[in-house]
Amino acid sequence: MMRISAGIAVASIAGAIFSATATADSGRNLAAACANCHGTNGHSQGGTASLAGQNKARMLAQLRAFRDGKRAATIMHQIARGYSDAQFELLSDYFSRQPVARSGQ
Repeated sequence: MMRISAGIAVASIAGAIFSATATADSGRNLAAACANCHGTNGHSQGGTASLAGQNKARMLAQLRAFRDGKRAATIMHQIARGYSDAQFELLSDYFSRQPVARSGQ
């Protein structure tokens, strides 16, 4: 009985660690598609907004506004339609945790 309980506990912990890793990797993987315009890890080289270090809630609101046609855009409204709310959550979490680039970098 004790072995079964210990086994369940270990499996639960391993599952939680795997889920956390998969989520972190998922955000990074989704963010790779944003790099063409917004730069690697959200560090724009000019022309578009840098996403690194932005407020997560504000970013979520902006992504939804693009998707829902409530914010004017040249291309983001088309791109945003391809993402779910869960993917928006992963993207905004990932970018909000990236360090803001200092001037000259």
